[in-house]
Amino acid sequence: MIKDIDNATKIAEFLLQIKAIQLRPNDPFTWSSGWKSPIYCDNRKTLSYPNVRTFIRQSYSQLILDEFGKPDIIAGVATGGIAHGALVAQELGVPFVYVRSSAKEHGLGNQIEGDFQEGHNVVVIEDLISTGGSSIKAVNTLREAQLNVKGVVAIFSYGFQVARKNFEAANCEVRSLSNYEVLIDKALEQGAVAKQDIDSLREWRLSPDTWEQ
Repeated sequence: MIKDIDNATKIAEFLLQIKAIQLRPNDPFTWSSGWKSPIYCDNRKTLSYPNVRTFIRQSYSQLILDEFGKPDIIAGVATGGIAHGALVAQELGVPFVYVRSSAKEHGLGNQIEGDFQEGHNVVVIEDLISTGGSSIKAVNTLREAQLNVKGVVAIFSYGFQVARKNFEAANCEVRSLSNYEVLIDKALEQGAVAKQDIDSLREWRLSPDTWEQ
């Protein structure tokens, strides 16, 4: 659910402008899962643009305060959520940790990097929500360490039904600054996609595993 549609539209505009998101409905990308996709998202690109980076940092921070209150800790999900998470933690003036996909096989064997205390409230930062798998894995790791996860916040979400079900099953709140529907509307307005491709783009989001161009 998008709380601030104007903000979501501005972020979608930025993502299209810097080509962090590319749309190719007639020449689809292939994801690592094997899914054919008309969209490719690389939000790491936002870090290269100071004005975009600042807007996203401030948007993350305001959404967190509005939805969850000021947390004790911000946790970034490796790797896409690390840089943005550190920026948000700086903006809010709270500690930062990050969660690895698996525990280190050497040294202390940490999966959570950074200092924290049991019982503290934490908000998790992701750059992108697809199925929600990596986010929920990080949430479970934080919960196992006796941290109280208030929710997950991402820059962008595809809005897949499977992600909604996965977060519900994990009993975890999730928010995004922008999403696929807002992006498609903005792309059509800017002429980044043709009107005749809109139905196909929307069908992909509903059935990404079976979609064909």
